[in-house]
Amino acid sequence: MPRISNFELLKQIEQPTIAIRTRTTIQNIPMLIGQSYGKLGEYLKELGELITDMPFIAYHNMDMQDLDVEIGFSVSKPLPGKDDMKPSTIPEGRVVTCMYLGRYSDMEPVYCDMVKWIEDNGYEPVGTSYEYYYNSPDFPESQWLTKIVMAIK
Repeated sequence: MPRISNFELLKQIEQPTIAIRTRTTIQNIPMLIGQSYGKLGEYLKELGELITDMPFIAYHNMDMQDLDVEIGFSVSKPLPGKDDMKPSTIPEGRVVTCMYLGRYSDMEPVYCDMVKWIEDNGYEPVGTSYEYYYNSPDFPESQWLTKIVMAIK
């Protein structure tokens, strides 16, 4: 059964990233993630740079048949782009976070609970949502650990 920790209100600092932004369907996400992380990892190795946080996906919308996603890594400084790999940033601002343990396909209720918590506490969700992946799909699905971050105002 999926489990979540409590929701936390935090101030996020701006973070430089290197990412691939594209449009896709929810069905193509697993393949796209693997390809993108591999390509980005090779580019970082070529540059001699390391990541500064867990791999992430930024969801710029929630249309499951036309997702606008950014797949990337946080880095220590702005890096030059190459091909479809572009420098970007995770913006500074107030966010609500939670840790989720379980299958990715069971995350929708967590998002609904987060939105409800945000609204019940007098805030409004805005902008992009992020998922940070703390382990790989090689782990059993019940052990997948994901941090979900939603910007608020």
